[in-house]
Amino acid sequence: MIDKQTAERFVQARFGGRARSLAPLASGDWSSAYALVLDGRDTVIRFGAYRADFEKDRVMGAYATAELPIPRVLELGETESGYYAVSERVRGTKHLDELDGPELARALPPLLDGLFELQRADLAGTRAAGLWRPEGEGPSWGEELLAVTGPRERLPGWRGKLDASPEEAAVFDAGAAKLRELAPRLPECRGLVHNDLLHRNVLVDGGRVTGVFDWGNAFWGDPLYDQALFLYWQPWFPHWRGLDLPALLDRHREKHGGPPPRTEERLLACLLHIGLDHIAYCAFRGRAEDMRRNAEQVSGYL
Repeated sequence: MIDKQTAERFVQARFGGRARSLAPLASGDWSSAYALVLDGRDTVIRFGAYRADFEKDRVMGAYATAELPIPRVLELGETESGYYAVSERVRGTKHLDELDGPELARALPPLLDGLFELQRADLAGTRAAGLWRPEGEGPSWGEELLAVTGPRERLPGWRGKLDASPEEAAVFDAGAAKLRELAPRLPECRGLVHNDLLHRNVLVDGGRVTGVFDWGNAFWGDPLYDQALFLYWQPWFPHWRGLDLPALLDRHREKHGGPPPRTEERLLACLLHIGLDHIAYCAFRGRAEDMRRNAEQVSGYL
């Protein structure tokens, strides 16, 4: 992460008098974000260690629609310790995470519609952006999901840290066994998955989605994965507990031709993968309580 003083030095050296009003925005585990007025225009500058994350944002800007407003990346380059990207700034009154049940029931259907239409676009341009393999290249979808049990470039040593918590490690292994059982039966349904629609990555204003950003975790996989993410995280958001999310998702599928083949089995595989991924991530980060809670959730799928 880059602190404000370091960011100010970089901005002054790179942009000089063209830039002003640098101010911190919410940052995640992989990047730091700052509001910036550049050439009189409101922008966002982010700093991170992985160029591929910003390349995905750059490529995805070409696929923006009214229902899926994706800010364009205006500039991408290197810093002394990593990379930076300057993007258009989009505004909203709340993040998707902050909506209550009725507000989410209003904002989520258009977002799901936008993601559905994204799958119908010519997505050939995304293949050069470091996204997970599209259909027909590399391992099967089931094998891709099972990669969650192996070494991870961004989570070095995660398994050893998980083994220090035997109860959570046992749940992880049981979940992996269940996923291994499901994997050979999963159809090859490949589409573009955002994979991070929460965590302050979607802005909303008056029930209308105004920005969908941070595509760094995006990959080619089963489009149901993004729906599974909402199902997985709903228990973590007390203000969503009154929302009948499964019914909302059912209505979305009916609107677009009915439930896809083997919906429940595919969703279960996605839910297991999400849980296993976050157990590993929390072990790596040393977040014991979150690791325990994810393990409890995975246990409910077994």
